[in-house]
Amino acid sequence: MEARYRKSARHRTARQTRTAAIVAAVMFLLFALSDYALLGSTGAFYALLTLRLTVVAACTVLVLAVMRRPEVVDWQWPVNLTIFVGLTGIILIVPLRPETIATQIPAVIVAVLAQYLFVPNRVPWALAQSLYLSSGFFVATAVWAPLPPGQMLSLFLLLILVNTIGLMTLLRLSHLQREQFAMLLDERETNQRLSKEIDRRRRLEQELLWNARIDELTGLNNRRHFFELADREVRVCHATRIPFSLCIFDLDHFKAVNDSFGHAGGDEALVAVAAACQKVVRDQDVLARLGGEEFVVALPGTAQDAAREVAERIRTEIAAIRFPKPLEEMRLTATLGVAEVATSRETAQQALQRADAALYTGKRAGRNRVVVASPVSGGQPESALGNTDLFP
Repeated sequence: MEARYRKSARHRTARQTRTAAIVAAVMFLLFALSDYALLGSTGAFYALLTLRLTVVAACTVLVLAVMRRPEVVDWQWPVNLTIFVGLTGIILIVPLRPETIATQIPAVIVAVLAQYLFVPNRVPWALAQSLYLSSGFFVATAVWAPLPPGQMLSLFLLLILVNTIGLMTLLRLSHLQREQFAMLLDERETNQRLSKEIDRRRRLEQELLWNARIDELTGLNNRRHFFELADREVRVCHATRIPFSLCIFDLDHFKAVNDSFGHAGGDEALVAVAAACQKVVRDQDVLARLGGEEFVVALPGTAQDAAREVAERIRTEIAAIRFPKPLEEMRLTATLGVAEVATSRETAQQALQRADAALYTGKRAGRNRVVVASPVSGGQPESALGNTDLFP
């Protein structure tokens, strides 16, 4: 988790580290003006200037390294070395400018707090380096700029206080950042679970919709969906006066097929019939399995004579179906009934009943044929087409 957190926070940590190094370098360099105002062109000034330029150079190298490779902030020695150079520079200012100890004390306090607050994800090192700065500054003050005992005690207590406050603040910030990261991970995992559940429910809805509309075995429309589509096409037919026909058919002697080749063979036959019909019908036609071995085709924009030709092509395709072993002896034929929606009042169900009546007329006449239903006004079905000698 810590490795994941550091990786996720790497760019932010790199940005904060670069900013801290730049600010430190600028502040070190600006204080050279104060050195010159107090010391002038003396050896002490040039020693301080060299010290400050060394710190600036170390900060600059760190900034360039982090800009080039952000993962440098997770390494120990580049950041620690730069901070060590900067903290040593602060400590060495005491022997070089002991007369400014009164202003150096608040500067050290600020540096200690900055060490805790502005170099992220380094709690143990921040503590060690801040203690190094505090103890080094206290010792340097005692040696090169000694204060009265009471003030030295106050300085000691002040350094302990600022380190305590800085460490507590750093620990609190570190804990909050990691807690926020953990909550973010939980939120992402929850969102992923929700997304997967939404996808699962969407697939389930699609499956339910498919099952409500599609025949599982053949992949054709089922009875319910067929009548929904057919009723819609009939309404269009009534409104536009465009012809609309229905063709219903079933397989001849299908019970014998099941008895001879089993239900698995019967299923293969139904799938093959569906595929054969799909070769004949157009995209706008509605092909469905009504149940068992019974099929139906809605033919929008098709008058009675054209519908009869479509039915004949379906009958021919079904008769031409051949099966591989062990079903090579299976032969299929179909009897088809055709009806055109004749009046503005007739529904798809009523037209289908007339087509079904024509189908049974064809069965009584010997099967394997196409029979066209009589118009609504009456009369007998028209003469059938197709081979009627196969089943005398």
